[in-house]
Amino acid sequence: MSDVSSNSLSAAVSQIDGQLAHLWMVRTFIKHSDEAQDDEDLRDIARELYDFVLALAPAKLAEDDEAYIKMARKKFPKVRKATELFNEIQAEVSSHTNFEMAGKSLQLIVERVDQILQSLPAS
Repeated sequence: MSDVSSNSLSAAVSQIDGQLAHLWMVRTFIKHSDEAQDDEDLRDIARELYDFVLALAPAKLAEDDEAYIKMARKKFPKVRKATELFNEIQAEVSSHTNFEMAGKSLQLIVERVDQILQSLPAS
């Protein structure tokens, strides 16, 4: 891989990793909400978000940018689907501002990670 490609891959990993910090906080909010105790969909959403972060961690620790991006591409559709489900059910679960903002945050994270992945050449 050329230095230019390697640098853009490294930058993409760094940008996605930054989004994971936001994703983790939304996941933590959902997981520990009182509503999640009674709602299987919320628990599944929190689990999918956790799985995404967990799946990327080994490649990040190994500083293997190619493996990181490959895993991000593989797991990202589940994050997108979990986000869509959250935004679909959010009003039924709670109209509290915290839940509304969690939905907006998830949507922004998904849009940004998608942009980053789309900016890279297909592997």
